[in-house]
Amino acid sequence: MTATPPPIVDVSSVAVEIDGHPVLWDITFAVPAGKFLGIIGPNGAGKTTLLRVLLGLIAPTRGSVRVLHRSPRELGRGAHQIGYVPQRLDFDPRFPVSVRDVVMMGRVCCLGLFRFPRREDWRKVDESIQRVGLSGQERRRLGELSGGEQQRAFVARALCAETKLLLLDEATTGLDLPAQHELYALLQRLRRELGLTVIAVSHDLLALGVHADNLICINGTTHIHGNPQMVLQSDQLREAYRCEFDFLSHEVHEGEGPSA
Repeated sequence: MTATPPPIVDVSSVAVEIDGHPVLWDITFAVPAGKFLGIIGPNGAGKTTLLRVLLGLIAPTRGSVRVLHRSPRELGRGAHQIGYVPQRLDFDPRFPVSVRDVVMMGRVCCLGLFRFPRREDWRKVDESIQRVGLSGQERRRLGELSGGEQQRAFVARALCAETKLLLLDEATTGLDLPAQHELYALLQRLRRELGLTVIAVSHDLLALGVHADNLICINGTTHIHGNPQMVLQSDQLREAYRCEFDFLSHEVHEGEGPSA
């Protein structure tokens, strides 16, 4: 009988305190390789803090975290296998940085100290640009691109270092609806082609529910974790969002429901 491989992300009974104040408590979930987990919850729920724990930027006060089968803070050079896409960044659109240069920033961790990019590094950069559908845009300034194209460039930046786990923090914020759907479709394609494991934080319950394999709803602690249809129809979702739920409930019932 074949043993089940360990999950790419394994979080057990995690609690986080910042300046003596509890931010997260009793967070438990696991993400198998190649799956797409969506993290939802109201503003101030601790979603970004949870991503920072997975990145090794914050140590949990209690509990255990394993990412790529090790503690995040013990990954060393293996940390480059975790790609991170933040919310759309504010920057001066006149700043003379090209798409190719932005994507190369994601390759820096593979170069070694005081080394310049080699031909292989530029090949990886160009391959990532092609994968996200920006071929022909390499020399354009980032500020000349649309919001959706900019986020594709940041996804390419997160991919070009032999990435196995992709974390996204509200990456669709500020994008119009077509651009949001295009970004999620891109993530699904990359997941299939590269065997990526994806964890995405989003305030958009419906869009994430359509594309994710599972959702976890947190507000300090875990309120519900399961398949999107079950999560979006649960009473625990109302408990997590409290006063925000009237608006969200209307959105869930009026929009398209998630796929089963």
